[in-house]
Amino acid sequence: MADLPGYMRACLHSGKLAFLAILVSGGIVLQILACALYDNWWPMLSLIMYVLLPMPLLFFAGSDSSALFSESDSGWVNATKFLTGASAVGSIAIPAILKHAGVIGWGALAMELSSFFVIVLSIMCYIRTSNDDEYRIL
Repeated sequence: MADLPGYMRACLHSGKLAFLAILVSGGIVLQILACALYDNWWPMLSLIMYVLLPMPLLFFAGSDSSALFSESDSGWVNATKFLTGASAVGSIAIPAILKHAGVIGWGALAMELSSFFVIVLSIMCYIRTSNDDEYRIL
């Protein structure tokens, strides 16, 4: 990509950011539709887990997210992996428990789970994008 002109690289980078914005917006819309279409706002409980999902990455991993994808002896990286995994399981478990209890229907469950996968995809794309030199925070 080094042989591309500067304006073309800028366009591609802004396209990545636009794609991330569309993914996050799509996940939020699916979350709201899962509640609004079925006139039941209990699925919004999983919103708590969506807020908690990136927190371990932000607090413990710092600007070096490459350690998350490799074998590590660091206690902080292991804590980050554990807390992120627990948040991800909670994001799937809350709608499943609500469906099992009969609080929500199958449609709301499907929208909740698709919202989860879209939001996780956006987090993974953000991690991939932040590995580029142009997007580093620190």
